[in-house]
Amino acid sequence: MFDSPLARRFVPRDQPVERIVRCMVGLILFGVGITLLIASDLGAAPWDVFHTGVSELTGISTGNVIIIVGVLLLLLWIPLREQPGLGTILNAFVIGIVVDITLPLVDGVDFVVVRVVMILGGVVIVAIGSGFYIGAGLGPGPRDGLMTGLARQSIAGHSISIRAARTGVEVIVLLIGIALGGAMGIGTVVFALAIGPLAQIFIPPLSMSDPVETTAPVPR
Repeated sequence: MFDSPLARRFVPRDQPVERIVRCMVGLILFGVGITLLIASDLGAAPWDVFHTGVSELTGISTGNVIIIVGVLLLLLWIPLREQPGLGTILNAFVIGIVVDITLPLVDGVDFVVVRVVMILGGVVIVAIGSGFYIGAGLGPGPRDGLMTGLARQSIAGHSISIRAARTGVEVIVLLIGIALGGAMGIGTVVFALAIGPLAQIFIPPLSMSDPVETTAPVPR
C-alpha cells in the first residue's frame, strides 16, 4: 500500500525529511515575497490581484482568501483528474497563513524607493521560494495543477497548450481582480516579466531528484 504512486506523493521514500523541510522553507519564502508585493501597494502578482480584490469585496483577510481559493481549486482537480501531492496540500494552506502573519508587519510603507525595493525583493524571494518548493518534488500548487489539468483537455478537437492554459487563466483572474479593486500596478508587470527568468535561475540548483512529477514553473 505504501509503495503505490499515490502513497509516495504523501510519504516520499527518498530523503523525506529534507524534501518536506525544503517544501516548507519554499512556501514560507513564497508567502513573504507575496506579502512584500502586496504591501508595496504598487501592484501584486496576477493571482494576488484577484486575491486582494476578493478580500476588498468580502472583508476576508487576503491570506484566508488565498487559502479558500486554493481549496476550491483543488476541488476542480477532481474532474480534471489531477492528483495532489503533499506539497500541494501544504501549498493550499501555508502561503495564505504566512501572508496573514507577515502583511501587518510591513503594510503602510510610505517611501516610494522602499516600495520599489519591496517589489524587486518580493519577486526574487518568490523565485527562490519556488526553487525550494518545486525542487522538493512534492507536487504542484493548486493553481498550477489547474493549468496543467486544463492543458490535457481539448476544445473542438484542438488540444490546449500549457502556455495557453496558464495565460488564459491568469488573464481572467487578473481582470476579475482589477474589477474588484485588487492590487494592480507596476509590480504586476514586473512580476509577470521577471518571475519566469528568475525561477529558471533558481529552480535547477535548488532541485532534488523528483519523486513526483512537477511541471509548473511557479508553485501557485
